[in-house]
Amino acid sequence: MPHEVFIESGGLGPAALSWPKKIWHFNWGVIALLGTIASIGFLTLYSAAGGSLEPWAVRQMVRFGIGLGILVVVGAIDIRIWYRLAYVFYAVALMMLVAVEVVGTGAMGAERWLSLGFIQVQPSEVMKVALVLALARYFHGQMPDQVTRPLHLAVPLVFALVPAALLMRQPDLGTAMMLLMATAAMMFIAGVRLWFFGVAIGLGAAAAPVAWEFMRDYQRHRILTFLNPESDPLGKGYHILQSKIALGSGGIFGKGFMEGSQSYLNYLPEKQTDFIFTMFAEEFGMVGGVFLVTLYLLLLVAGLSISLKSRSHFGRLLGYGLTSLFFLYVFINIAMVMGLIPVVGVPLPLISYGGTAMITIMAGFGLLLSASIHRNVRIGRYGHSDEY
Repeated sequence: MPHEVFIESGGLGPAALSWPKKIWHFNWGVIALLGTIASIGFLTLYSAAGGSLEPWAVRQMVRFGIGLGILVVVGAIDIRIWYRLAYVFYAVALMMLVAVEVVGTGAMGAERWLSLGFIQVQPSEVMKVALVLALARYFHGQMPDQVTRPLHLAVPLVFALVPAALLMRQPDLGTAMMLLMATAAMMFIAGVRLWFFGVAIGLGAAAAPVAWEFMRDYQRHRILTFLNPESDPLGKGYHILQSKIALGSGGIFGKGFMEGSQSYLNYLPEKQTDFIFTMFAEEFGMVGGVFLVTLYLLLLVAGLSISLKSRSHFGRLLGYGLTSLFFLYVFINIAMVMGLIPVVGVPLPLISYGGTAMITIMAGFGLLLSASIHRNVRIGRYGHSDEY
């Protein structure tokens, strides 16, 4: 059988096209949504700097431009290549996390960055996408009855627990929890029985007192502050209380662009990173916040649609996993600034200032677009041959 993919119209599918022609098969609606959300981020960072492109907005624009180029390259590459390289990327990401332990650089009491000379990389962000790739390949090779066997779940659990343990040492509890939740989502999508999750939740609850003893002081304070932020309004509870004040002061329609009092009086901490949604909501109100969340929802729907249309099990798993990961980014950040969950260092995708997060998110959407472009490609159960 020739090494092409045929679609219903009888022509050659995107897998057999040249790279320039593949670009025409991109889901431009997804790219338009990414650009719209990123543009909102540029404006918010411009406002955060008091009406200046420096130091945040202009750098974020450059990073988005680089990320867009990476998205195009990643999206045009045949999904079978990403299947073959899945474990390689996971191994590289894991080695980067180990390297942080040895030569990592840090800030505010945490070592999370790896210096590559001209840039600093946060390996934890790279691991998020690499883990989804590795899990998608692993579950692609499992038969439906194998997924239900506890012994076959040992490998994906090791895939998740090893980097999570390394992240806890940095310490980065938020990202560690994200990896575990993304793994749980992938296992559910792959067909793992519900009783397994019930057992896991029960064991986790039983181990909570032990985990509490091993937590660092600041992690305990975050949980206690979440339960009662008013107990230390000028200390541990300051961040979340100021965030709630800013959200409330924005009202329905907001105070207007560059008119947020909490932000400009510097009451709102980390307004360019973790708490950027609060700043945006103060200036544009509930209407602006709902509009931004709607854009995110449209991206999530697009991701689910791409996943459903993929004919390969690997493509479906990859699409669902990346969409779940993006959902976790959005949900955790917004829930955090609203005081619904403890404060953790998870950025708001495409909005928060940060280089590694921007690049990896764009690369993740590149993988999603690769699954879309090559949706008619069928990968053999064990990757030995391709079926059409």
